[in-house]
Amino acid sequence: MARITYLGAGGWGTALALLAGQNGHEVTLWCRRPGLAGRLRRERVNEDYLPGVTLPAGLGITSDLDEAVTRAEVVVWAVPSSGLREVAVEVCARGILPAPAVFVSTVKGIESGTDLRMSQVLGQIFPAHPVTVLSGPNHAEEVAQGVPAATVLAGPAGLGEWLQQTLASDRFRVYTSSDLPGVELGGALKNIFALAAGMSDGLGFGDNSKAALVTRALAEMVRLGTVLGGRRETFYGLSGMGDLTVTAFSRHSRNRRVGERLARGETLAAVTRSMRMVAEGVNTTRAALALARRHGVDAPITQGVHSVLYEGERVGRALQKLLERNLRSEEE
Repeated sequence: MARITYLGAGGWGTALALLAGQNGHEVTLWCRRPGLAGRLRRERVNEDYLPGVTLPAGLGITSDLDEAVTRAEVVVWAVPSSGLREVAVEVCARGILPAPAVFVSTVKGIESGTDLRMSQVLGQIFPAHPVTVLSGPNHAEEVAQGVPAATVLAGPAGLGEWLQQTLASDRFRVYTSSDLPGVELGGALKNIFALAAGMSDGLGFGDNSKAALVTRALAEMVRLGTVLGGRRETFYGLSGMGDLTVTAFSRHSRNRRVGERLARGETLAAVTRSMRMVAEGVNTTRAALALARRHGVDAPITQGVHSVLYEGERVGRALQKLLERNLRSEEE
């Protein structure tokens, strides 16, 4: 059994910590807010992020970083992408992390300003610690309830296989991959396209429209993802097509819901203020479009979402521009 610390007590961090505890590991869940940590210890339910799911008595909960990571063999990063660097720098500055500790990043985003993937951020701050990435079509609500799911873990050979055995269960199937950039990019880019899918829903478009949008989104993901170092076949797997599908269609999807609300006339500021959890696609859109422009990649869906989020474009007009693009071969 392993000593595993989960940094971030949102829905996903809580669900993964619950799963690891059920597997018999020694688990610590770190909350940034002391008030939340105290409430979780008392009530054993994370009503803010994962309501209705009971946390076992043996699952440790703390807001003290020293207590959380001092003995950790595995550190699972589950904070929002916008806060990852801040938390990582604080952990590094304290000098409390055991030298052999390995990292698992579950953060799905691209850092604003640097355009770095999350594993690259961690690699900058902790060059001596191996970093792996966990990504796939995994809504926290379903994983926590034991609904069967599959995910993919990318990282160095040997380490990936050990973590695969450590993190998997009979209801949570973990595959391995050697394509860390591809797995990470699939998990980040799909959030942009989920925003677009939600916009389609909000405008009242049908199944045909959404199927076409998601299919072309996958083509765009492949174009940009391969230029950024991922392998084409990875984007047709769990972290690409799998995660894109669930995020574009699911009632649990925060990004899809944000797009839907924008299409119905709400402002981005109003939508984000009303949400407890982060819709990662909002920040990722800006970084992804910058990368696409830098590498000369055609990214019309990303551009359309960006125009709505940051350029004052109406949702209906942004989607109409996609329909008005020059006709082309599907292979392009």
